[in-house]
Amino acid sequence: MRKRLSTIRSEIGLAHSLWGPLSKPGANTLTHLVDKYSLSVSLGDLLLLDGRWYVTHSGLLRLSRREGCAGIQVRPVPAFCNPSTTRWAFKATVYRSGTCRGFVGYGDADPSNVSPLVRGAEMRVAETRAVNRALRKAYGIGICSVEEIGSFAGQPASPRESKKLPQPANGNGKGGGRTVRDRLCQLIRQHQLDATLVKAYATDFCGVKTLREATREQIENFVAHLADWAEKDRNALLCQLNSYPIQKEGAA
Repeated sequence: MRKRLSTIRSEIGLAHSLWGPLSKPGANTLTHLVDKYSLSVSLGDLLLLDGRWYVTHSGLLRLSRREGCAGIQVRPVPAFCNPSTTRWAFKATVYRSGTCRGFVGYGDADPSNVSPLVRGAEMRVAETRAVNRALRKAYGIGICSVEEIGSFAGQPASPRESKKLPQPANGNGKGGGRTVRDRLCQLIRQHQLDATLVKAYATDFCGVKTLREATREQIENFVAHLADWAEKDRNALLCQLNSYPIQKEGAA
């Protein structure tokens, strides 16, 4: 009991530091989500936007693993897909156990309902939305997932310019790796990002199989890109990160 109360207080304290004082309904909702589902602000499972709580794709996947989910099947819905206009629709079915008949959810995406920063990734967004809806049904999550919020039109972009990376002191590109790495870790902490998903995105961004194969210039470009995107539209960045399959967790 003490541990549970300590966890709830810690999560409420973190939410307060990130988004300011919580309303009583907001604090009560967070308490319920932490206590019943073990969702966590610190792990990026929950976001507070415009005074409302949203669950994230990574949070739903962690919940499904804790609950022993037997599997998730995802299929496109051809009647509602049009590759020429980048419109996609998927049907996801979540099986809580081997005998479960399945919980179904649908998700769609096209250029009109995704952020401009993730244009071109509509198929992955649609798949993520379908999985999220099916998982929310399967585990009784009554709040919407952040990836389902359309184009995030209610979130204005920050007018601040992206931060530039400090240059290596010796100018030869060596000895400065620690600076770039520290900058990346700082961004992950500052914007409450999932480090595993950031690693998967970095690998994809740099066009390599593992980050060890990436050049310093590629890593610098990725970190600058990540900082700019996180400042201008964090919600769209989360949508992009959460579109990566969980199998990529081991990528390094």
